[in-house]
Amino acid sequence: MNESTTDTGHGPALPDGAGDGTRAVRAGLPEPVKHEPTLPGPVFAAHFHLPGDPTGPYTYGRDENPTWTLLERAVGELEAPGQDGVETLVFASGMAAISSVLFSQLRAGDAVVLPDDGYQALPLVRAQLETYGIEVRTAPTGGDAQLEVLDGAKLLWIETPSNPGLDVCDVRRLAEAAHARGALVAVDNTLATPLGQRPLELGADFAVASGTKQLTGHGDVLLGYVVGRDAEAMAAVRRWRKIVGAIPGPMEAWLAHRSIATLQLRVDRQNATALTLARALRERSEVTGLRYPGLSDDPSHTIASQQMRGFGCVVSFTLPSRERADRFLGALRLVDDATSFGGVRSTAERRGRWGGDAVPEGFIRFSVGAEDPEDLVADVLRALDESAV
Repeated sequence: MNESTTDTGHGPALPDGAGDGTRAVRAGLPEPVKHEPTLPGPVFAAHFHLPGDPTGPYTYGRDENPTWTLLERAVGELEAPGQDGVETLVFASGMAAISSVLFSQLRAGDAVVLPDDGYQALPLVRAQLETYGIEVRTAPTGGDAQLEVLDGAKLLWIETPSNPGLDVCDVRRLAEAAHARGALVAVDNTLATPLGQRPLELGADFAVASGTKQLTGHGDVLLGYVVGRDAEAMAAVRRWRKIVGAIPGPMEAWLAHRSIATLQLRVDRQNATALTLARALRERSEVTGLRYPGLSDDPSHTIASQQMRGFGCVVSFTLPSRERADRFLGALRLVDDATSFGGVRSTAERRGRWGGDAVPEGFIRFSVGAEDPEDLVADVLRALDESAV
């Protein structure tokens, strides 16, 4: 194993006030070593040379891997720049990361507050928590409604913006209220990305995300992460990862780290185009329920503007019927009819086809990619026209 892959120190310090692009390009890189790659390749190892007592950073591949170390450092530098005592752990998927926090922090008799309009798999999580004797309370994301069911809770789970409805809640307000009641706070930061929102700076104890989406951005990696500031709580998350073995492969971790270098470029392009598309959709009479936090008249715009640094790449809206929505999706030429979001290729889907979201049959979740804005908007408007007949 070469020196650069085992190095656990940080790379050269960034200048004070470094921008998002500089930070993303340099995030997690090791100290430079002559004749070695700037980003070491993936380390494929189930075990490591370990004479004597089991000390040192790498002992067994289920617990640690040098490729994870660099990626975890990169994510931590983006989610919590300049914050001391913050730890990052990467997982095999976003759901593995979500489960690690919920199931490591809660015990029988505890109460947890979840959003009732969040990610589609949360109802499955709720059912599993309840089988373990954990009380699950739910409330909508919008209007900070979770405040009303916080008393006595051990953990508050926030998803903002919510998926797929794109409601936004006041993270700082909710975190302060939860902490006053003795509850931990976790924020699903998948849709915003760490360039759009930093939950730990807003008072959360955990920032959790699916790296499958815009963080990696190419639709070819499943990944999740947890960033936390509480050492005891993060030790429990780490123990859960060890117990269930929810670890990423080294190739996936390396691909994710490689992709982070272009995160700021992709986020800026996709977010700007999402706003352009939302403005164009606002002029269409057949489009109802249009949501994008970047629109000045969106119900979430005020609070989103206060706590977010970017409004994301997802636009949601409703067409008059299931049939109209299906015709619209079929008429698109530059957009893949696929689930997930955040990739460089635009995707869209009728969310009602899954049956797990409380949305109208004609509800569309549209993930804006990196295509030329003019081309993408023209394709959408043409598909709307063609699907009208």
